[in-house]
Amino acid sequence: MIHLENGDVGATPPLEWKFSQVFGERSAGEEVQEVDIISAIEFDKSGEHLATGDRGGRVVLFERTDGKDHTLRKDLERIDYPVARHPEFRYKTEFQSHEPEFDYLKSLEIEEKINKVRWCQTANGALSLLSTNDKTVKYWKVQEKKVKKISEMNLDPSACMGNGSLSCQNGAVDFEFPPGGIPSLHLPVVVVGHETNLVPRCRRIYAHAHDYHINSISNNSDCETFISADDLRINLWNLEISNQSFNIVDVKPVNMEDLTEVITSAEFHPTHCNMLAYSSSKGTIRLIDMRQSALCDRYAKLFEEQEASSSRSFFTEIIASISDIKFGKDGRYILSRDYMTLKLWDLNMESGPVSTFQVHEYLRPKLCDLYENDSIFDKFECCLSGDGRRVATGSYSNLFRVFGCAPGSNEATTLEASKNPTRRQAQMPSRPARSLTTLARARRRGAEGPGLDSNGGAYDFSTKLLHLAWHPTYNALACAASNSLYMYYAEDIMENGTTKHHQ
Repeated sequence: MIHLENGDVGATPPLEWKFSQVFGERSAGEEVQEVDIISAIEFDKSGEHLATGDRGGRVVLFERTDGKDHTLRKDLERIDYPVARHPEFRYKTEFQSHEPEFDYLKSLEIEEKINKVRWCQTANGALSLLSTNDKTVKYWKVQEKKVKKISEMNLDPSACMGNGSLSCQNGAVDFEFPPGGIPSLHLPVVVVGHETNLVPRCRRIYAHAHDYHINSISNNSDCETFISADDLRINLWNLEISNQSFNIVDVKPVNMEDLTEVITSAEFHPTHCNMLAYSSSKGTIRLIDMRQSALCDRYAKLFEEQEASSSRSFFTEIIASISDIKFGKDGRYILSRDYMTLKLWDLNMESGPVSTFQVHEYLRPKLCDLYENDSIFDKFECCLSGDGRRVATGSYSNLFRVFGCAPGSNEATTLEASKNPTRRQAQMPSRPARSLTTLARARRRGAEGPGLDSNGGAYDFSTKLLHLAWHPTYNALACAASNSLYMYYAEDIMENGTTKHHQ
């Protein structure tokens, strides 16, 4: 992660993004089934695998294919063999994680839609991950198993057909001994062949712990526990114990009429197993330390940006609601996404974000229309690059935006989830130059002029890119546009114009 206060790190030039792959691309005019729409996406820590969940309750796994032959890079360069400089993936397997259910006590239908998927630590060659719908978290293991077959026997079932030595009457088989008898009897034996099948198995089901819809799950760095969060509570689980959880955050008031905010997202710190952060519908982020008390009703730090009272309106609290938070790789920074902006927070500075990136400022004049069609409640996710130099989030018309957050960077790229990602760049308002100061409070940066929509306002609010993930070690993005999974990559350009190769 780039330490934003350090002036010794120069700004990096903008990345040139290129199309890599697409899975599930729909043809022109093809109708998309609701159950096929992707609702969750996640790389594992190594970047070797990618998981997606959809509204049909399925989890689809992809594995990386480039460099699988383990040939040394210098050997490939010696024979002038082209070296893949970006990750490429292929379909690995899929399984049905959740089924639609019905809560008879509350007369409530429970959708099978996957809200989140999170990778767990790999052990013994098995892939492990958590998946959740609105009510139930499941722990899955996917492992290659060798195919077992039955060895040959004396009795050949195919001989039952035709005029062989077997006669079949009323389902019974009469075996006629050959002249001289059988020298030896071959009993059926199960033999393990060389073929393998991927077998998904549900190891644990963590149920009946949430009265409200689960919006987040997050693995702890201790690889033993995880949290699940709904609107009012956060529960702590042990991966090996499915019938017991501990309620560590509870914001439910005694009288529900006094409810003023709800939990919108929660995530463990990447390295400190005792710390986690959660965001609220009021635009605040609370950092809590589980060492302080069993019920963490007091926060260690509160991150909040004060809004000028003169600028408040009916929509102020709605657009301030944080839909997603992500820790940086080293845990120093938190990235948050609300409806209008991306904000980067330093854990050492509670007074305000160190950087603000305008994503939907051009929509401010249209908030009334967005409220009428419920688009204002859309929940966009966000992500950081592995080196912490850039952040990304989605938008409407299947667009996504990439911003540079290194000191002095003016990078603000708009791309479309298609095979030609740069074709819409000229139509989007660009972000003027911005500077990052070392003052206690950073300035708002990247503001687009209000109503600047050089595409004539023809943005399609029915096509929205809500889910995306950044590869942990490469400049590669996976974006979910409806039922299609698009993969993009970019190469770092050095100051001398050469390309920086990842090892």
